[in-house]
Amino acid sequence: MAEFTKTEGWLDWCADPTPPDFKLPAGAVDAHCHVFGPGDEFPYAPERKYTPCDASKHQLFDLRDFLGFDKNVIVQATCHGADNSAMVDAVRASNGRAKGVATVRPDFTDAQLRELDEAGVRGVRFNFVKRLVDKSPKDDLILVANRIAKMGWHIVLYFEAQDIDEITALIQELPTVVVIDHMGRPDVTKPVDGPEFAKFIKLMDDNEKVWVKATGAERLTVTGPAALNGEHHPYRDVVPFAKALVERFPDRVLWGTDWPHPNLTDHIPDDGLLLDVIPEIATTIDLQVKMLIDNPMRLYWG
Repeated sequence: MAEFTKTEGWLDWCADPTPPDFKLPAGAVDAHCHVFGPGDEFPYAPERKYTPCDASKHQLFDLRDFLGFDKNVIVQATCHGADNSAMVDAVRASNGRAKGVATVRPDFTDAQLRELDEAGVRGVRFNFVKRLVDKSPKDDLILVANRIAKMGWHIVLYFEAQDIDEITALIQELPTVVVIDHMGRPDVTKPVDGPEFAKFIKLMDDNEKVWVKATGAERLTVTGPAALNGEHHPYRDVVPFAKALVERFPDRVLWGTDWPHPNLTDHIPDDGLLLDVIPEIATTIDLQVKMLIDNPMRLYWG
């Protein structure tokens, strides 16, 4: 049996979240979450940059039910490399209530891709965050994108704000829908209407195939969650960025918990408080239904 020691400084996920004030609409989808291991059943990749705490499918499904979600989109995490076993196991165990986003290498066979498709995978994620990967996956991305486009899958991209010029050029070469994680990681200490975030808005304005996850408040914040600063409104510095995207691109925006919140070392996100960000960024029922139900159902179950 493999033994794994959690990376020093890594914080576990919140085992006792606050009941959220916001009530999700029936059929809501948590469109960005993960499972980690458990390591003794699904070993972590030798090439990983971090060793997480275990976060099982059963614990994910318990959180789903506690918060009031109906479905999940489970995204492969870098700590498992290209071994999608833990993610696929969770999707299969969901009884149709989850879909998956995998990590795929160019050497995957057609049979491997078909197996993932049959399990419920609908996308492939590529990570450009330099502290989490050894090299840029650009060449692999082009090869994989051309193969998965035939299956109706999409590409998920995770990158830092300073790399947006490189990513913008790359997106022009992709034949699929592209979903961008965590709003392209904007610097929330800068103005929401400033030139930096304007580049991201222009990217989406110019490319109707680009979607965005209005997620990551817990990792983008500088002011912190309500539990730390005494504010009634959680993650107040991130809200204007997410709100701008939800209102400008209501048919191309998704939301998810990001549970169990990989690589956080400054605070343990309370998933109940995190859920209470939703009515701050999607301020009408119509926007909430689009972000939480219509859009993820069209992309993953359509």
